Amino acid sequence: MTTTLEFRSGILADYPDVYTPEVLRALEALAPLNARRRERMAARTARRKRRHEHGERITFLDPESLIPGTQIKVADARSGNFEGAVIPPDLQRQWIQGTGPATKPRADVRSGIRNVAYALLSGADGWMFDGEDALGQVDTMSLDNHRNLKLALARDPLFLDVAEEVSREMNQWAQGFFGRPIIADWRQQLDFTTVIYRVRGLHLDDRHIRLDGQGFSASIADMVMFVVNNHERLRAVGRSLVLYLPKTQTAEDAALFNAMILALETHLGLPGGTIKCYVLVEQIEQCFQLMEIRAALSPHFVGFNTGRWDYINSVSDALAWDRDFVNPNIQAITMTYGYMRTYEDRVRRAMNTPDRNGRFALWQGGMEPNIPVGSESGVSASMKKAVAGAEREQREGASGKWVAHWKMVHIVRPVWEKVGQANQSGRAFPALTYTPEDAAGLMHLEPAPRTIAGARDLLSVALQYGNAFLRGFQAAALKPADFFGNDDVLYLMEDMATGEIRLSILWEWIHKGALLTEADAGTGCAAGDAFTPALFARLLEEEYAKLRQAGNRDVHDDSKDTTLPIARAIVQTYVQSDLKAPWYVDLLNLNLGVERLSEAEARIARFLETFKKDGTRLTENLDFNR
Repeated sequence: MTTTLEFRSGILADYPDVYTPEVLRALEALAPLNARRRERMAARTARRKRRHEHGERITFLDPESLIPGTQIKVADARSGNFEGAVIPPDLQRQWIQGTGPATKPRADVRSGIRNVAYALLSGADGWMFDGEDALGQVDTMSLDNHRNLKLALARDPLFLDVAEEVSREMNQWAQGFFGRPIIADWRQQLDFTTVIYRVRGLHLDDRHIRLDGQGFSASIADMVMFVVNNHERLRAVGRSLVLYLPKTQTAEDAALFNAMILALETHLGLPGGTIKCYVLVEQIEQCFQLMEIRAALSPHFVGFNTGRWDYINSVSDALAWDRDFVNPNIQAITMTYGYMRTYEDRVRRAMNTPDRNGRFALWQGGMEPNIPVGSESGVSASMKKAVAGAEREQREGASGKWVAHWKMVHIVRPVWEKVGQANQSGRAFPALTYTPEDAAGLMHLEPAPRTIAGARDLLSVALQYGNAFLRGFQAAALKPADFFGNDDVLYLMEDMATGEIRLSILWEWIHKGALLTEADAGTGCAAGDAFTPALFARLLEEEYAKLRQAGNRDVHDDSKDTTLPIARAIVQTYVQSDLKAPWYVDLLNLNLGVERLSEAEARIARFLETFKKDGTRLTENLDFNR
């Protein structure tokens, strides 16, 4: 079929099951919204630049104004005077949502689709199949993600064969860990979990599609491929079509997502509101517009998720201009720390504000990144911590939470099972307010350690993550190099957000002259010393050397002369640049498939030069024609 969209050479022939005629027609129908998306991203960059240059803090919207991109008055949104969504049966109870991609880097179908089997057999109430932070973008991995999920939902014989095999492995592990199996009937278990898809954010371009010689929205691409390829099958068995929407910053962003969803529903002849969506609250500006976002996504919105790393990164970025705002060690910034406590409280209040029909929405708690693999004492201590974190979120009003690995499902889910309540929608909390004190609370720092050990953690994990990303592992089990070989310290399942926040904090510490709170014998630093560029350079050399010397288990040997030096170059340039880059992921995406340091350095320099010149982010695939 003819189309105005441009696809990478050979991609349509290689993925006819993903790029079906129906998908191509839907992409064409939604393509005009790409221009609006590009305008929104340019406006976002300009707003960020203005705030940085003039020292502007984020503020609440004028209650008498309209939500941009809608005809809804801000005051109406805040009071619930809008038509909210009905929560469908398969989203009423979402005690545990697992997260992760439906494939592996450079894997054949049989190997990659194992990820789907683990997810659907895990016992999680829902599984967010990730198209964004945890999904590698190397080669055609984003398309493999859609292919595998489509095959699994169709119960393809290959998938069923893999699922039976995986169920035996999962039960074998469970027998050793719990003393009992966790899967009774593997075929029946496959139908338990609600399938959810996280599309890529508005700020990202698809790597395989262009429009008019420019980048095409990855959000549109993912939304179309998931919904068009699977809506008939899911609806035929009474399941909902559910999306997770990431990286929205404002209600105007949400309104654009809503326009995309409505356009897709119209194109497919689906009733408005058929597609449901959660929104990840991972940007500080969202907390100034929570009810406005709910209203802007009517009738699709069902709930918010409270993330941690991305949200911390957004706070750091929004206040990059403020020399008095300096974060402590990342370990200190828990969900009960200063501005994080305020953030979580505002989300739960927004979810429990009724709309005009008395409907509430759902609050899904944050991520549990632990993996129960390590020494007996290490696993025991970490699992106690994980359960305690889940118990805190349940007490605070969360209807469930995320886990990053299937092995955590049966460890954390009992917290909600014991309570037995499907969700906490409608639980009474004080009404949201919009005062200067509320705004200040969203940026409130508390005294906490800022140490050399903390800096080493930031650097080591940021370097490792950059290397893993460039290898195709956007979800990676990591820990600081000083703990390699120590099984009492568990690996954490990390995604793109862990790299973003670590570089943001390091950038703060250097460019704001952060003061250390403790002495450090190894470097000779005293409490009260500034974190200087020279100190950063020394720590970078030392942490990089540890990774070069690490075993293949922690740092793949074949990366040490290819992608690891590139990851180091990106980290060094990002942190040392006077102008803070908006996203670490931009520099990583720009260097996917690159293994020569000189070429990577040229791309990094080109990105920063272009961004400094006029605020343009280079987001398109530079290798589109290769």
